[in-house]
Amino acid sequence: MKIVTVIGARPQFIKASIGSKVIRKFHKEIIIHTGQHFDYNMSKIFFDELDMPIPNYNLGISGGGHAEMTAKMLIAIEKILMEEKPNAVLVYGDTNSTLSASLTAAKLHIPVFHIEAGNRIGELYNPEEINRIVTDHLSELKFAPTEIAFNNLVNENIGYNSYIVGNIMLDAFLHFSSKKSSFDNIVDINNNHISMPCNYYYMTCHREENTKNDKVLSEILFAMNELEYKTIFPVHPRNFDRAIRICNEYKLDNIILTKPVGYIESINITKNAKKIVTDSGGLQCEAFFAKVQCVTIYDKVCWPETMVDNRNQLAKADKNDILNKLSKKQIINDEYQPFGDGHSAENIVRYINSWEQK
Repeated sequence: MKIVTVIGARPQFIKASIGSKVIRKFHKEIIIHTGQHFDYNMSKIFFDELDMPIPNYNLGISGGGHAEMTAKMLIAIEKILMEEKPNAVLVYGDTNSTLSASLTAAKLHIPVFHIEAGNRIGELYNPEEINRIVTDHLSELKFAPTEIAFNNLVNENIGYNSYIVGNIMLDAFLHFSSKKSSFDNIVDINNNHISMPCNYYYMTCHREENTKNDKVLSEILFAMNELEYKTIFPVHPRNFDRAIRICNEYKLDNIILTKPVGYIESINITKNAKKIVTDSGGLQCEAFFAKVQCVTIYDKVCWPETMVDNRNQLAKADKNDILNKLSKKQIINDEYQPFGDGHSAENIVRYINSWEQK
């Protein structure tokens, strides 16, 4: 078959780097990069370091409101699909790129394959939740990463053509964990190479709720500054200026601000961290894979499978709450493997091949 894969954000690049390798053993793949992540450190660097195929199309669509971005993507993707005439469109996750590709394909009567189907947080105020639900209800094949996600699909009466395949993020984590990193590419906000401490915490923070004003971000940074080891904090472009100003104003010298890091560097930082504080759904899972305790600054559970035995805990953007959660010890049960065995991509393509033969 000819399969058009649509991606546009960092997590999708990572997943597609694994998925495309297996898809291309059996099918012709055309990649559309919507451009939703446009900063080099959030986009092109991932294609370079992940050894991904160069996208066939780069739409360069970013910025603006949800409606504006989605509308531009709908128009651009439709033109490509009408020209390419694929047998299917494959999408990952829950971004505006995912929604736009799914809507366009469905209106052109092209089957949609959704990887990471069934994930829910239970709140429609969340834009990504809307994208997930709509995409799942438009999809011909739905690939659930876990049993919980699969059950969500069943409960919404769309369990047909749905399959538990494991989490493709685990595939990526295992694959790229074998690639060593010397941390030579990690630089601080002044472009100076840093010397990684032997013991450290790892923090990421990008959600609007946690970066929209000084009070919220300050509480998170105050907590990290009080820990016994330094914190490595790659700063997202969204809160770059705010983070620098707060750290300078309050002399938070226990926090090392760095430029965004590549995926392989992030995995290595994760594996060697004492503990992790984040608001990233992906990093929550990667911490779980690495058996490193995580505290998530968010008010909704993204991955319920990780919320066991203090391995991942929710915290408010409050210094005391964060420090309290970090003080708890995690318990690791090696028999508990909710995300599969690292062969999600193979499972997905096997189901695609079976569907093609029907």
